Amino acid sequence: MNTATPGTTTVPGTTAPPRTAPAPMSAARTLATAARVLRQLRHDPRSIALMILVPCVMLFLLRYVFDGSPRTFDAIGASLLGIFPLITMFLVTSIATLRERTSGTLERLLAMPLGKADLIAGYALAFGLLALVQSVLATGLAVWALGLDVVGSAWLLLLVALLDALLGTALGLFVSAFAASEFQAVQFMPAVIFPQLLLCGLFAPRPTMQPVLEAISNVLPMSYAVDGMNEVLRHTDITGDFVRDAVIVAGCAALVLALGAATLRRRTA
Repeated sequence: MNTATPGTTTVPGTTAPPRTAPAPMSAARTLATAARVLRQLRHDPRSIALMILVPCVMLFLLRYVFDGSPRTFDAIGASLLGIFPLITMFLVTSIATLRERTSGTLERLLAMPLGKADLIAGYALAFGLLALVQSVLATGLAVWALGLDVVGSAWLLLLVALLDALLGTALGLFVSAFAASEFQAVQFMPAVIFPQLLLCGLFAPRPTMQPVLEAISNVLPMSYAVDGMNEVLRHTDITGDFVRDAVIVAGCAALVLALGAATLRRRTA
């Protein structure tokens, strides 16, 4: 009787080779992947500038756009401190990961004893370190150089900015699986980022929106990123709403990373 695994072809008289079990996640392989990504990014100054400098430049411009109305900058500056890192990390991560896929690097890596979880975690760690640098610079610029007036702790502002940047990284890793070119990766921005930007409460309070739009905004992670920033802006202490918002943003980032690992393909198109 033929006991070969369905979907495999065996030569008569031979035994079907056993399926290779997925490699368990390894800290060493994850760190090696992160180090490789950082080495590659070191030779890509444009991507580094986009990730680290662009949010700072945008905040600087925003401050002097509202030079005659500092309170307007205080009202929206904290929200944009979370939105700008999310957008830039989404864009850079999706394009950088897609380059690995289309160049065949991703396929060669997955042919080695490297699990999908190792690969995704390594990418997330590498871009997460850059997100940390980005968040520190943007928060420091906004609070200490541009005079953003926040009631709460600047460290809480930094925490939310970092979580937002990590969420952007996770979303970028996820959507790169569905793009065939860098142009297609950029095209995902209107589909993934712009609706969240419109519904996050930056332009109008979410409770004043049409009920269907308010319901949609309640399931979008950027809404909680903006809410978390506003909690720091208005309250001196950590509130229950702030903890809820931070946990939701972090949970969404973890969920999207898990989905990214699940959709990671071993063969390039």
